Amino acid sequence: MNPIAMMRFKPLLEKFKDNHPKMPMFFAAASDYIEEGSIMELNIQNSEGKSICTNIRVTKDDIELIEALKEMLPKK
Repeated sequence: MNPIAMMRFKPLLEKFKDNHPKMPMFFAAASDYIEEGSIMELNIQNSEGKSICTNIRVTKDDIELIEALKEMLPKK
């Protein structure tokens, strides 16, 4: 990964956590439920009420990324 992109990512992540303090806690808790075969769904609704939704079935390969992201979240 590009080191400069990583340096830009850290303050953005900190700002996200400041703006949405419950989200990192949710992701930390939810990560305990994610296993191979789990289904993750994302729904986005804009200010006009229009929405788009997608989902994925978690694969064995996805678990490594999820574990790496989990290390970036606050400890319980």
